[in-house]
Amino acid sequence: MISKLIFVYNANSGTINSLMDSAHKMISPATYDCHLCDLTFGVFKEKELWSRFRESMKQTHPALQLEFLHKDEFEKQYWSKWLPKYSYPIILSTSDEVQDYNDGFGTNSGMDIFLSAEEMKAIESVEALILKIQNKF
Repeated sequence: MISKLIFVYNANSGTINSLMDSAHKMISPATYDCHLCDLTFGVFKEKELWSRFRESMKQTHPALQLEFLHKDEFEKQYWSKWLPKYSYPIILSTSDEVQDYNDGFGTNSGMDIFLSAEEMKAIESVEALILKIQNKF
């Protein structure tokens, strides 16, 4: 069973990066690189529907952890020479179940792709993202 979902934005952390991302969303939204950001955030704050969904997940799946990271934070926190090169944005999952898996290098990252960057590009609204996540549970 999935114990954690890790949402990784295709953006770097920090105030200056956040301001630049907001400006990019306003000036040229069609060229903005983080579709997860587009789906879950407006120009300046998190979308209300997404915020309510995150809170409801705590009630419906109390053992499930949700972790939200910018790509630089994710790569720093989970860095390993075995970590695959991911395309961002991405949603990864981890499981409490012991995996008897060997990728030939002695280990795997312990993470599975829950929603890839390609799958996310096809999602057109926060409602569709929420439905996609709910359907995978």
